[in-house]
Amino acid sequence: QVQLVESGGGLVQAGGSLRLSCAASGRANSRSPMGWFRQAPGKEREFVSAIDWSGGATYYVESVKGRFTISRDNAKNTVYLQMNSLEPEDTAVYYCAMRYSGTGYYTRAYEYTDWGQGTQVTVSS
Repeated sequence: QVQLVESGGGLVQAGGSLRLSCAASGRANSRSPMGWFRQAPGKEREFVSAIDWSGGATYYVESVKGRFTISRDNAKNTVYLQMNSLEPEDTAVYYCAMRYSGTGYYTRAYEYTDWGQGTQVTVSS
């Protein structure tokens, strides 16, 4: 069983920054593609960013390109999401997801096998 624990969420003013972390434990392995999704109130969960197992390939939804950066530290089984220039529209619960194996990165929720509990990000205007 895999455990994914997100941290780093909070309340920030528009234009501010936050860094989310997702620590994997259990049967997690360092060759797992990882991703971040978010869900705002009344909306469906949407893809935000993904990274392959090596960290060499990343992908972002258009609305966060140039503002968010995904990275990983395989020695720590941790993936990060650096969020800069935050906007009120970024307000959501952010979820970390892991696909147990695979090459490349994945952008659809059903492609992931394990999920964290989520961390709230609130951006005030």
